[in-house]
Amino acid sequence: MADTTHGHGKQHDYHIIDPSPWPFLGSLGAFIMFFGAVAWLRHHLDQPFNFLGANLATPWIFALGLLIVLYTMFAWWSDTIKEGNEGAHTPVVSMHLRYGMIMFIASEVMFFVAWFWAFFDASLFPNELVQASRTEVLGGVWPPKGIEVLDPLHLPLFNTVTLLLSGTTVTWAHHAMLEDDRQSLKAGLALTVILGVIFSFVQFYEYAHAPFAFAGSIYGSTFFMATGFHGFHVIIGTIFLAVCLLRAVRGGFTPHKHFGFEAAAWYWHFVDVVWLFLFFVVYVWGGWGAPMEGAG
Repeated sequence: MADTTHGHGKQHDYHIIDPSPWPFLGSLGAFIMFFGAVAWLRHHLDQPFNFLGANLATPWIFALGLLIVLYTMFAWWSDTIKEGNEGAHTPVVSMHLRYGMIMFIASEVMFFVAWFWAFFDASLFPNELVQASRTEVLGGVWPPKGIEVLDPLHLPLFNTVTLLLSGTTVTWAHHAMLEDDRQSLKAGLALTVILGVIFSFVQFYEYAHAPFAFAGSIYGSTFFMATGFHGFHVIIGTIFLAVCLLRAVRGGFTPHKHFGFEAAAWYWHFVDVVWLFLFFVVYVWGGWGAPMEGAG
Protein backbone atom coordinates (compact mmCIF):
# COMPACT_ATOMS: atom_id res chain seq x y z
CA MET A 1 0.00 0.00 0.00
CA ALA A 2 1.19 3.50 -0.71
CA ASP A 3 2.32 5.52 2.28
CA THR A 4 0.02 8.59 2.54
CA THR A 5 0.46 9.31 6.24
CA HIS A 6 2.68 12.30 5.47
CA GLY A 7 2.40 15.01 2.91
CA HIS A 8 5.48 13.76 1.12
CA GLY A 9 4.80 10.04 1.51
CA LYS A 10 5.62 7.84 -1.48
CA GLN A 11 2.75 6.88 -3.74
CA HIS A 12 4.13 3.53 -4.93
CA ASP A 13 5.19 0.11 -3.68
CA TYR A 14 8.78 0.31 -4.88
CA HIS A 15 11.85 0.95 -2.75
CA ILE A 16 14.11 3.74 -3.97
CA ILE A 17 17.40 3.16 -2.18
CA ASP A 18 19.54 5.97 -0.84
CA PRO A 19 22.85 6.79 -2.57
CA SER A 20 25.21 3.92 -1.75
CA PRO A 21 29.01 3.54 -2.00
CA TRP A 22 28.83 -0.26 -2.24
CA PRO A 23 28.49 -0.72 -6.04
CA PHE A 24 31.58 1.42 -6.65
CA LEU A 25 33.56 -0.14 -3.79
CA GLY A 26 32.60 -3.66 -4.88
CA SER A 27 33.66 -2.96 -8.47
CA LEU A 28 36.95 -1.53 -7.24
CA GLY A 29 37.58 -4.60 -5.09
CA ALA A 30 36.77 -6.93 -8.00
CA PHE A 31 39.22 -5.06 -10.25
CA ILE A 32 41.94 -5.23 -7.61
CA MET A 33 41.26 -8.98 -7.24
CA PHE A 34 41.63 -9.48 -11.00
CA PHE A 35 44.83 -7.43 -11.09
CA GLY A 36 46.08 -9.23 -7.99
CA ALA A 37 45.35 -12.66 -9.49
CA VAL A 38 47.74 -11.86 -12.35
CA ALA A 39 50.35 -10.61 -9.87
CA TRP A 40 49.90 -13.74 -7.74
CA LEU A 41 50.32 -16.00 -10.77
CA ARG A 42 53.53 -14.20 -11.74
CA HIS A 43 54.77 -14.60 -8.17
CA HIS A 44 53.92 -18.31 -8.25
CA LEU A 45 55.86 -18.72 -11.51
CA ASP A 46 58.82 -16.70 -10.13
CA GLN A 47 58.33 -14.13 -12.88
CA PRO A 48 58.34 -10.34 -12.49
CA PHE A 49 55.19 -8.28 -12.91
CA ASN A 50 56.38 -4.79 -13.71
CA PHE A 51 53.86 -1.97 -13.47
CA LEU A 52 54.84 1.70 -13.48
CA GLY A 53 58.42 0.73 -12.72
CA ALA A 54 57.59 -1.47 -9.75
CA ASN A 55 57.61 -5.26 -9.48
CA LEU A 56 54.15 -6.18 -8.18
CA ALA A 57 54.55 -9.97 -8.30
CA THR A 58 52.97 -10.71 -4.92
CA PRO A 59 49.85 -12.43 -3.55
CA TRP A 60 49.01 -9.49 -1.27
CA ILE A 61 47.28 -7.43 -3.95
CA PHE A 62 44.76 -10.22 -4.47
CA ALA A 63 44.27 -10.46 -0.70
CA LEU A 64 43.54 -6.73 -0.54
CA GLY A 65 40.93 -6.99 -3.31
CA LEU A 66 39.33 -9.98 -1.59
CA LEU A 67 39.06 -8.09 1.70
CA ILE A 68 37.39 -5.16 -0.07
CA VAL A 69 34.89 -7.48 -1.77
CA LEU A 70 34.10 -9.33 1.47
CA TYR A 71 33.62 -6.06 3.35
CA THR A 72 31.35 -4.75 0.57
CA MET A 73 29.26 -7.93 0.73
CA PHE A 74 28.91 -7.64 4.50
CA ALA A 75 28.03 -3.94 4.48
CA TRP A 76 25.70 -4.10 1.47
CA TRP A 77 23.73 -7.08 2.76
CA SER A 78 23.60 -5.51 6.21
CA ASP A 79 21.96 -2.48 4.63
CA THR A 80 19.52 -4.75 2.81
CA ILE A 81 18.57 -6.49 6.06
CA LYS A 82 18.13 -3.11 7.75
CA GLU A 83 15.90 -1.90 4.91
CA GLY A 84 13.78 -5.03 5.20
CA ASN A 85 13.39 -4.57 8.96
CA GLU A 86 12.30 -0.97 8.36
CA GLY A 87 9.48 -2.12 6.07
CA ALA A 88 11.05 -1.20 2.74
CA HIS A 89 10.55 -4.71 1.35
CA THR A 90 6.96 -4.39 0.24
CA PRO A 91 5.26 -7.33 -1.52
CA VAL A 92 6.36 -5.94 -4.88
CA VAL A 93 9.98 -5.55 -3.75
CA SER A 94 9.97 -9.03 -2.20
CA MET A 95 8.67 -10.49 -5.46
CA HIS A 96 11.53 -8.86 -7.35
CA LEU A 97 14.05 -10.19 -4.84
CA ARG A 98 12.72 -13.68 -5.50
CA TYR A 99 12.94 -13.18 -9.26
CA GLY A 100 16.53 -12.02 -8.82
CA MET A 101 17.46 -15.13 -6.83
CA ILE A 102 15.76 -17.38 -9.36
CA MET A 103 17.71 -15.77 -12.21
CA PHE A 104 20.94 -16.08 -10.24
CA ILE A 105 20.38 -19.81 -9.69
CA ALA A 106 19.51 -20.16 -13.41
CA SER A 107 22.86 -18.59 -14.28
CA GLU A 108 24.57 -21.04 -11.92
CA VAL A 109 22.82 -23.91 -13.70
CA MET A 110 24.34 -22.77 -16.99
CA PHE A 111 27.74 -22.45 -15.29
CA PHE A 112 27.66 -26.12 -14.33
CA VAL A 113 26.25 -27.09 -17.73
CA ALA A 114 29.57 -25.89 -19.17
CA TRP A 115 31.56 -28.28 -16.97
CA PHE A 116 29.23 -31.19 -17.65
CA TRP A 117 29.55 -30.38 -21.35
CA ALA A 118 33.34 -30.54 -21.11
CA PHE A 119 33.18 -33.87 -19.29
CA PHE A 120 30.72 -35.40 -21.78
CA ASP A 121 32.70 -34.08 -24.76
CA ALA A 122 35.84 -35.81 -23.52
CA SER A 123 34.18 -39.00 -22.31
CA LEU A 124 31.76 -39.66 -25.18
CA PHE A 125 34.22 -38.90 -27.98
CA PRO A 126 37.66 -40.06 -26.83
CA ASN A 127 38.57 -41.08 -30.39
CA GLU A 128 38.37 -37.46 -31.52
CA LEU A 129 40.95 -36.55 -28.91
CA VAL A 130 43.07 -39.46 -30.03
CA GLN A 131 43.06 -38.07 -33.56
CA ALA A 132 44.29 -34.78 -32.11
CA SER A 133 47.68 -36.42 -31.35
CA ARG A 134 46.74 -37.47 -27.82
CA THR A 135 46.72 -41.25 -28.26
CA GLU A 136 49.31 -41.71 -25.55
CA VAL A 137 47.12 -39.85 -23.06
CA LEU A 138 43.68 -41.34 -23.70
CA GLY A 139 44.28 -44.58 -25.53
CA GLY A 140 40.95 -44.10 -27.31
CA VAL A 141 38.95 -45.10 -24.22
CA TRP A 142 37.31 -43.44 -21.23
CA PRO A 143 38.51 -43.23 -18.55
CA PRO A 144 41.95 -42.86 -20.16
CA LYS A 145 44.38 -45.78 -19.95
CA GLY A 146 46.43 -45.81 -16.76
CA ILE A 147 43.81 -43.92 -14.71
CA GLU A 148 42.61 -45.40 -11.43
CA VAL A 149 39.27 -43.92 -10.43
CA LEU A 150 37.71 -43.34 -7.02
CA ASP A 151 35.28 -45.92 -5.67
CA PRO A 152 31.86 -44.20 -5.96
CA LEU A 153 30.49 -46.39 -3.16
CA HIS A 154 33.04 -45.13 -0.66
CA LEU A 155 33.57 -41.42 0.14
CA PRO A 156 31.44 -40.14 -2.77
CA LEU A 157 28.44 -42.14 -1.53
CA PHE A 158 29.04 -40.92 2.02
CA ASN A 159 29.04 -37.33 0.80
CA THR A 160 25.89 -37.99 -1.23
CA VAL A 161 24.06 -39.20 1.86
CA THR A 162 25.45 -36.22 3.81
CA LEU A 163 24.10 -33.68 1.33
CA LEU A 164 20.74 -35.42 1.00
CA LEU A 165 20.44 -35.39 4.79
CA SER A 166 21.34 -31.69 4.85
CA GLY A 167 18.55 -31.03 2.36
CA THR A 168 16.18 -32.69 4.81
CA THR A 169 17.38 -30.63 7.78
CA VAL A 170 17.16 -27.32 5.92
CA THR A 171 13.59 -28.22 4.87
CA TRP A 172 12.81 -29.02 8.50
CA ALA A 173 14.16 -25.60 9.48
CA HIS A 174 12.06 -23.94 6.78
CA HIS A 175 8.83 -25.56 7.95
CA ALA A 176 9.71 -24.78 11.57
CA MET A 177 10.12 -21.13 10.67
CA LEU A 178 6.73 -21.04 8.92
CA GLU A 179 5.20 -22.44 12.11
CA ASP A 180 7.20 -19.97 14.25
CA ASP A 181 9.02 -22.81 16.02
CA ARG A 182 12.24 -20.96 16.85
CA GLN A 183 14.03 -23.86 18.55
CA SER A 184 13.48 -26.24 15.64
CA LEU A 185 14.50 -23.49 13.20
CA LYS A 186 17.83 -23.03 14.96
CA ALA A 187 18.37 -26.79 15.38
CA GLY A 188 17.66 -27.50 11.72
CA LEU A 189 19.96 -24.72 10.55
CA ALA A 190 22.75 -25.81 12.92
CA LEU A 191 22.56 -29.41 11.67
CA THR A 192 22.61 -28.23 8.05
CA VAL A 193 25.72 -26.13 8.66
CA ILE A 194 27.44 -29.06 10.42
CA LEU A 195 26.62 -31.41 7.53
CA GLY A 196 27.94 -28.85 5.04
CA VAL A 197 31.23 -28.63 6.94
CA ILE A 198 31.48 -32.43 7.06
CA PHE A 199 30.96 -32.62 3.30
CA SER A 200 33.74 -30.10 2.67
CA PHE A 201 36.22 -31.90 4.94
CA VAL A 202 35.46 -35.27 3.34
CA GLN A 203 35.91 -33.83 -0.15
CA PHE A 204 39.20 -32.22 0.89
CA TYR A 205 40.38 -35.60 2.18
CA GLU A 206 39.28 -37.23 -1.06
CA TYR A 207 41.23 -34.70 -3.11
CA ALA A 208 44.34 -35.16 -0.97
CA HIS A 209 44.28 -38.95 -1.55
CA ALA A 210 43.01 -39.07 -5.15
CA PRO A 211 44.99 -41.51 -7.33
CA PHE A 212 45.14 -38.97 -10.18
CA ALA A 213 46.18 -35.34 -10.41
CA PHE A 214 44.63 -32.26 -11.98
CA ALA A 215 47.41 -32.08 -14.56
CA GLY A 216 48.46 -34.88 -16.87
CA SER A 217 45.08 -36.11 -18.09
CA ILE A 218 41.81 -34.62 -19.24
CA TYR A 219 40.04 -36.97 -16.83
CA GLY A 220 41.71 -35.30 -13.86
CA SER A 221 41.12 -31.83 -15.26
CA THR A 222 37.41 -32.29 -15.91
CA PHE A 223 36.93 -34.16 -12.62
CA PHE A 224 38.55 -31.54 -10.42
CA MET A 225 36.99 -28.58 -12.23
CA ALA A 226 33.44 -29.95 -12.00
CA THR A 227 33.61 -31.31 -8.45
CA GLY A 228 35.88 -28.52 -7.23
CA PHE A 229 33.55 -25.75 -8.30
CA HIS A 230 30.70 -27.64 -6.68
CA GLY A 231 32.74 -27.88 -3.49
CA PHE A 232 33.29 -24.13 -3.64
CA HIS A 233 29.53 -23.63 -3.92
CA VAL A 234 29.03 -25.89 -0.89
CA ILE A 235 31.38 -23.66 1.11
CA ILE A 236 29.50 -20.53 -0.02
CA GLY A 237 26.16 -22.17 0.81
CA THR A 238 27.42 -23.23 4.24
CA ILE A 239 28.48 -19.64 4.99
CA PHE A 240 25.10 -18.42 3.70
CA LEU A 241 23.27 -20.77 6.07
CA ALA A 242 25.62 -19.96 8.96
CA VAL A 243 24.70 -16.28 8.58
CA CYS A 244 21.02 -17.28 8.58
CA LEU A 245 21.64 -19.28 11.78
CA LEU A 246 23.24 -16.23 13.40
CA ARG A 247 20.28 -14.07 12.37
CA ALA A 248 17.85 -16.69 13.71
CA VAL A 249 19.68 -16.79 17.05
CA ARG A 250 19.45 -13.00 17.23
CA GLY A 251 15.69 -13.12 16.64
CA GLY A 252 15.58 -12.59 12.89
CA PHE A 253 13.03 -14.07 10.48
CA THR A 254 9.31 -14.38 10.99
CA PRO A 255 6.72 -16.58 9.27
CA HIS A 256 5.93 -13.62 6.99
CA LYS A 257 9.38 -12.01 6.58
CA HIS A 258 12.10 -14.55 5.84
CA PHE A 259 13.34 -14.18 2.27
CA GLY A 260 17.01 -14.24 3.36
CA PHE A 261 16.59 -17.74 4.72
CA GLU A 262 14.37 -18.81 1.82
CA ALA A 263 17.05 -17.74 -0.67
CA ALA A 264 19.67 -19.71 1.27
CA ALA A 265 17.42 -22.79 1.24
CA TRP A 266 16.88 -22.48 -2.53
CA TYR A 267 20.62 -22.22 -3.06
CA TRP A 268 21.29 -25.24 -0.85
CA HIS A 269 18.76 -27.39 -2.70
CA PHE A 270 20.41 -26.34 -5.96
CA VAL A 271 23.76 -27.50 -4.58
CA ASP A 272 22.16 -30.82 -3.62
CA VAL A 273 20.75 -31.41 -7.10
CA VAL A 274 24.03 -30.57 -8.83
CA TRP A 275 25.85 -33.05 -6.59
CA LEU A 276 23.41 -35.83 -7.51
CA PHE A 277 24.22 -35.25 -11.18
CA LEU A 278 27.95 -35.17 -10.40
CA PHE A 279 27.76 -38.36 -8.39
CA PHE A 280 25.96 -40.38 -11.07
CA VAL A 281 27.70 -38.84 -14.09
CA VAL A 282 31.28 -38.29 -12.94
CA TYR A 283 31.78 -40.89 -10.21
CA VAL A 284 29.53 -43.76 -11.31
CA TRP A 285 29.08 -43.55 -15.09
CA GLY A 286 32.30 -41.63 -15.79
CA GLY A 287 34.50 -44.20 -14.05
CA TRP A 288 32.65 -47.32 -15.19
CA GLY A 289 34.98 -50.15 -16.19
CA ALA A 290 38.18 -48.49 -15.03
CA PRO A 291 40.37 -49.94 -12.26
CA MET A 292 39.48 -48.50 -8.87
CA GLU A 293 41.91 -47.19 -6.32
CA GLY A 294 42.97 -49.95 -3.95
CA ALA A 295 41.09 -52.68 -5.82
CA GLY A 296 42.83 -56.01 -5.93
